[in-house]
Amino acid sequence: MRKKCVNFKKLSIICLISFIILSMVSGCKEDNQSSILVIGSTALQPLAEQAAKMFMYDNPNVSVQVQGGGSGNGLTSVSQGSADIGNSDIFAEEKSGIDYKSLSDYRVAVTGFAVISNKGVGVEDLTESQLVDIFTGKITNWKDVGGNDVPVVVINRPSSSGTRAAFKKYGLKGAVETSSGKTLTQDSSGAVLLGISETPGAVSYIGLSYINDNKSINVIKIDDVSPNAENISNGKYKIWAYEHMYTRGTAKGAIKDYIDFVTSDKMKPYIKKLGYIPIGDMKVSR
Repeated sequence: MRKKCVNFKKLSIICLISFIILSMVSGCKEDNQSSILVIGSTALQPLAEQAAKMFMYDNPNVSVQVQGGGSGNGLTSVSQGSADIGNSDIFAEEKSGIDYKSLSDYRVAVTGFAVISNKGVGVEDLTESQLVDIFTGKITNWKDVGGNDVPVVVINRPSSSGTRAAFKKYGLKGAVETSSGKTLTQDSSGAVLLGISETPGAVSYIGLSYINDNKSINVIKIDDVSPNAENISNGKYKIWAYEHMYTRGTAKGAIKDYIDFVTSDKMKPYIKKLGYIPIGDMKVSR
């Protein structure tokens, strides 16, 4: 009887030690887990998502979640601490209500913005002044710029859109867009593509990463210059912007590792493949 009691005590001690060891291992595993929330620019979203997928493969203890919503939402979220990284097509100081001095700016790529239209407009090229007149409502029919007799329908992005801010600054030279036409309630490049393909006479703008070989839309040249990497990098095509990743304070730990990965040599082929331009390839700057 006494022997059985001793054996029971030994078994209890072994179980207790095993439980403690398992708890310590489990605790260490949780401590090594990191999660990164990235919110903002839909123009930068494809690159951020591709980088997240590859980064998580190399770093299985880190979870990276990428959401769109527009540059304004990204800057607001990171500034308020509800996101770890705010993606933006514009400089933080250009967004009102943001404490940009508390943010650190990491430029990860350059993106161009193409003017796109419904395939039925019959126009392949616009001058810079014609572009401004279309988006400000002075030109209301495509026949006035050599196209078909189809009314112009401008598809605008919401005010939170960094793509809209960049296009207004570099494409429209700061001119105020027409209030007629259609204004999207969410900054969704997918919604822009759908609206353009389904709406006769529609015109808008979109990041080059969403175009690729899309046959459902018409890409318009500006002053006979196509929106492509070569023309952007040498300064011939003017409608482009830096893609920023902002953090609250200096990026550290897994957040810094992820941002560094986005601009790494490993990602460079994907930056080009997705329609972006590596910062180092630019021959002009802003």
